[in-house]
Amino acid sequence: MIMHATGSALVLRPLVLSFAHPRRFAGCKVLCSATVETKQRVVPQTNDLLSPYKLKDFQLEHRIVLAPLTRCRAIGSVPQPAAQEYYRQHTTKGGLLIAEATCISTEGHGYPQTPGIYTQDQIEAWRPVMDAVHEAGGVFFLQLWHCGRASHPDFQPGGALPLAPSALSIGPDWKVYTPSGKEEAYVVPQAIDQQKIAEIVQQYADGARNAIAAGFDGVEIHGANGYIIDQFLKTGSNHRTDEYGGPIENRARFAMEVTRAVAEAVGPERTAIRLSPFTTFLDAIDEDPVALGSYMAEQLNPLDLAYLHMVEPRVPSGATEGDYDSSASLKPFREIYKGTFMVAGGFDRELGIEAIRDGSADLVAYGRLFLANPDLPERFALDAPLNRYDRSTFYTFDQVKGYLDYPFLDQVDPDKAKELAALAA
Repeated sequence: MIMHATGSALVLRPLVLSFAHPRRFAGCKVLCSATVETKQRVVPQTNDLLSPYKLKDFQLEHRIVLAPLTRCRAIGSVPQPAAQEYYRQHTTKGGLLIAEATCISTEGHGYPQTPGIYTQDQIEAWRPVMDAVHEAGGVFFLQLWHCGRASHPDFQPGGALPLAPSALSIGPDWKVYTPSGKEEAYVVPQAIDQQKIAEIVQQYADGARNAIAAGFDGVEIHGANGYIIDQFLKTGSNHRTDEYGGPIENRARFAMEVTRAVAEAVGPERTAIRLSPFTTFLDAIDEDPVALGSYMAEQLNPLDLAYLHMVEPRVPSGATEGDYDSSASLKPFREIYKGTFMVAGGFDRELGIEAIRDGSADLVAYGRLFLANPDLPERFALDAPLNRYDRSTFYTFDQVKGYLDYPFLDQVDPDKAKELAALAA
C-alpha cells in the first residue's frame, strides 16, 4: 500500500513498483532480473569534510554521515526489497550510514509502516539491506527506537495506552497518524513502573543483538527528539518522584541503563547514542538543556562508545533553512565529551566544512540534503548543484517515488560527473 497525504488525512492506495531509471537498480538482486557487480564509489578528498577518519575499527573515507531518516516504507514493520537499493544508492566507499529509526518492540511503534528489529522475519529482511551497503563499501549502524508516549492505542498490543515516564500527553499542537492513516490527537499515556522500565532496557539490549545478527556494524540508541529516552531526560515530560525522576542524575538513569545494557550486549565500540537536549519536538522540553547535555556527556565518557551524536540547537521544531536559533551551542558538550562527536541539524556544505575545520565536530550527519542527493559526498567534493527535496514524499509508503528516483549527478550534469570521475581516478 502507498500512503498519500490529502489535506489532514492519509489515504492508502495499492503499491505499484515501476523503474524509470533501470541503470540505478543494477545490482539489486530482488528488484530487477539482471544483476551486475556493485561498483564502490570513491569520493575525492577535496575539502576537510571529505578527509578520512578512524572510527574505532572502521576506517571512514570522509566525514559525511547519512542521518537516520524515518521513511515509512517498511510494510508490516518489515524492511522491503526497495530498502536495499535505497541504502545502496546512499553508500560510498568508507562512508557511514545510520539506518532509519527501528523499533525494539511492538509497544515501541508510533508511526505507520516503520521497521522493527524484534522478530526473526525483520532480522532476515534487514540482512540483504546490510549486504547491499557492505558490497558498496559502507559502514552501517542501525538506530534503536521506542516512541514512548509519541504513539496511539491503535499501535499498541490490545489497544493499550502508550508507555511513558509520566502520564502526561503531548499537546494539541501535535498530531499522531494511526496505522490506518487517520490523524488524531495524542492520548494521555500510562506511566510505567520500574519493572516495565527494566523490561524496556532489556528490549534495547535484545534489539542491539538482533541488529548485529542481521549484519549491522553497530547501533545508535535514539535518545533524542521527544521519544521515550528523551521523555525521561526532559523536565517537561518527566514528573516522576522515584529514582527515575527529579534531579538530572535521576532523569538520566534510564538513558544510562539503556546505554550500558546495549554496550554490554554488543560492545561499546559498536554502541552510539543520539541526544537533543535543546529540541522541543513533541513537547519534550527541558528547563536547563545545557546542564542536561553536559551531564550526559560527562556520564557517557567512561563508556568509550563509538560516538556521541547531538542535534544542533539552531534547529527548532519544524524549522526550515534560514529559520535557526543561534543563541545556544553544542560547544560545551564537545568540550566535555572525549570521544568521537557527531553533529546534525541544518548543515550545508560550507557549515559542514567549517565544523570539521574548527574542531566543532568529527563527523557531520545530513538528513534532507542527503535524502534528495544520494551522491551528496560526490556533489560536495565538486560543490555541484543539489537536487531539491520533495517534502510530500518523505513519509509515503511508495517504494519508488521520493525514495529511489532522485537523480544522480551524471543524470543532471554529465560534465560535472566527468570532472568527478577524473578526480576520483
